[in-house]
Amino acid sequence: MNRHIPLATASARPAPPADARWRWTHLLRAPHRLAFAGATAVLVLGSLWWLWVQLARLGWLPPGPLAVSPSLGHGVLMVHGFLPLFFIGFLFTAGPKWLGVAGPEARAVLPSVALQAIAWPLWLLGVHLSGWVAALALLLAAAGQALAGTRFLGLLRASEADDTAHARLVALGWTIGVLSLLGLAAALVQDEPEAARRWLHTALWGFVALVYVTVVHRMVPFFTSSALPLVRLWRPMWVLHALVATVALKALGPWLTLAGLDASMWRAFEGFAMLVAGFVVLWLAFVWGLAQSLSIRLLAMLHLGFVWLGLGLLIDGVGQVWGWISGVPLAPLAALHATTMGFLGSLMLAMVTRVSCGHGGRALLADRISWWAFLVLQLATLLRIATAVAPPQWVGGLAATTAGLWLLAVGPWGLRLLRWYGQVRPDGKPG
Repeated sequence: MNRHIPLATASARPAPPADARWRWTHLLRAPHRLAFAGATAVLVLGSLWWLWVQLARLGWLPPGPLAVSPSLGHGVLMVHGFLPLFFIGFLFTAGPKWLGVAGPEARAVLPSVALQAIAWPLWLLGVHLSGWVAALALLLAAAGQALAGTRFLGLLRASEADDTAHARLVALGWTIGVLSLLGLAAALVQDEPEAARRWLHTALWGFVALVYVTVVHRMVPFFTSSALPLVRLWRPMWVLHALVATVALKALGPWLTLAGLDASMWRAFEGFAMLVAGFVVLWLAFVWGLAQSLSIRLLAMLHLGFVWLGLGLLIDGVGQVWGWISGVPLAPLAALHATTMGFLGSLMLAMVTRVSCGHGGRALLADRISWWAFLVLQLATLLRIATAVAPPQWVGGLAATTAGLWLLAVGPWGLRLLRWYGQVRPDGKPG
């Protein structure tokens, strides 16, 4: 059953606009249109590229030259590529409401979006041709993210709202993201792959995951209580503190061991901490209305995506504890992809769909394209987890299949959104 989330309706609904043609200028009608369009283009391009890499590894397509590890290229694109652009669209739509200030026009965020939209095709070119080109792409992306972060800090400083905790955490994460990009660029120039992976890990947890758990704490209980009146709004600050502490532990680990902390002891501590955090997240999922949300597809996407965070933490905890006992962590890529594809990917589909519908004059629901994209993504996530523990002779084929399913999930969904962003709202309203 696909119930829609109720929307306030006007007494007289405007007639649909006569001109529904796609125009570039329509991207400047609202910040989310412009930023989401850039994010979606990067997402589809990067997904096509990663499928090509996987098929080339099987010998089905020519591989091309390589100047940077394609795995690093993939990781950087998945963490820093499209997600910060989606963040820009969301934060300059919802952020001003959090802070009680006027939001910027789309033209004000155009330089930030343009720099990042240019940076990521250049990054892929650098992966194949030149590490220096790849480093330049990272600097362009850092400049774009810094511009957006500075503008968001301006909104934060102008705010007189009583509660700015969520916005301040987002600003902290954004700062970590910019610094991580600069660290990545330096590691590439100095040819230090371990340092590059450390900076990427920092960005994943200290930037992307931090922003995600902050937004989840603020928005998921709100969305659920709004659509399901029998589910009360419950989001105490200790829950936010626990989520932030969890991602902080993950972000700090490589730096603490680099500073001399015993790796085995840290693995034991982190493993048990992630097990506890995983159970807490799964408990939260039920407290926040997981069972009730299943009757509304768009809510179900949000809640099931949050469940993936709990599962990813549990898998990570088991792997770390096993590593403490045996000396070798168990299937770290399984935990990584449960978190990145399952948690980050599922919530990306849900939140972007919600904002695009709610601020685009469309019914606030997950239609067939969005719902099937979500279901295919769940299958891709399960298959990627299986790939992490599969026999070596199966890994190449499973990885290529996973990449194909990921593209099948985000491709039609993303192209449909790109069409929406370049058209006027079907209800004829501005925005």
